[in-house]
Amino acid sequence: MALKVYGNRMSEPTRAVLIFCKKNGIDFEEIQVDVLKGHHFSPEYKAINPMRQIPAIVDGKLKLFESHAILIYLACAFPGVASHWYPVDPSKRAKIHSILDWHHSYLRRGAAGLVFNSILAPVNGMRSYPQIIIQAEEILLRSLSKLENVWLKDGRFLGGSTQPSIADLSLACEVMQLQLLSEKDYNRILSPYKKVKKWIEDIRSATAPYFDEVHEHLFESQKGIREKMVTQSGKNNVRSKM
Repeated sequence: MALKVYGNRMSEPTRAVLIFCKKNGIDFEEIQVDVLKGHHFSPEYKAINPMRQIPAIVDGKLKLFESHAILIYLACAFPGVASHWYPVDPSKRAKIHSILDWHHSYLRRGAAGLVFNSILAPVNGMRSYPQIIIQAEEILLRSLSKLENVWLKDGRFLGGSTQPSIADLSLACEVMQLQLLSEKDYNRILSPYKKVKKWIEDIRSATAPYFDEVHEHLFESQKGIREKMVTQSGKNNVRSKM
């Protein structure tokens, strides 16, 4: 029975798992979970992930959630996965775990908080809170600074590595979510971080063609969201002149 991956390509952690599977030749079935329609609250999905979040996997009798745990499992359980993704050296693994722990405590809080409250919530008719947007951007900027000056200080990839790990893939997919921001905001936030931008391109190259393939839905959404924002801005300008 093939591995089953439950998720949605608008989800950063889902994209990381999908790219990893594709890059490493892991046979799997992708099962879409439409979060906007509440599919993650269904009894069937709750039986797989009682936390009702994405992604999750089913591999035989194993049901597993949390993307970092999933990536670690895949790297260990499937033959043919290159060792640089999750090295056997305990010190290298420990460094990867420190980056992954930092990811959810800082970078994800900033990036996901900003994108959801400033873009996804308004576009989908949900309420957003200006103070949360301000706080999320502050966390994001501090996190990008740490990426630039700490994690990318000594090498091409995170933690001084010459090849990508599961930490690189997880964090790169997180940063890619910023593509949903307006072009002006995206450039304002990312342009000061030259190493981060180069690192994203290095991850894209290392996982080609799957990085762009899995992110295609994000790019399509970016276009639609930016067009909608321009339209809404035009309507607001007309109202202000009336």
